[in-house]
Amino acid sequence: MNKIIYLVRGLPGSGKTTLAKLLAARHFETDNFFVKEGKYEFDPSKLPDAHRWCQANVENVMSFGKNVVVSNTFTQNWEMQPYFDLAKKYGYKVITLIVENRNNTKSVHSVPEASIEKMKNRFEICL
Repeated sequence: MNKIIYLVRGLPGSGKTTLAKLLAARHFETDNFFVKEGKYEFDPSKLPDAHRWCQANVENVMSFGKNVVVSNTFTQNWEMQPYFDLAKKYGYKVITLIVENRNNTKSVHSVPEASIEKMKNRFEICL
């Protein structure tokens, strides 16, 4: 049986979470770190902690050989590197999926349009 890690990439509001929940795998995303008592409370100063939290949870699931999906913006290749490293360490196949927002939907986290435009401008195709 192949062990798979899915990396779901895309801009805010593109449907990353929706797609991730359809995959047969344990789902994580950095945004979950900011949910406190059911309310999303983003604090940019805690973003490095949120990424470490996400990576640690993914590694824990991988240590049991279970399929896992990570849905984050992943606008640049270096942001995915920790997950490629974990895949190599635990013998996982990496499947990278890009979700494109063709319905002009808005981010559920109220990400400002200017921030989304910056992300769009730095989006790299996975190597």
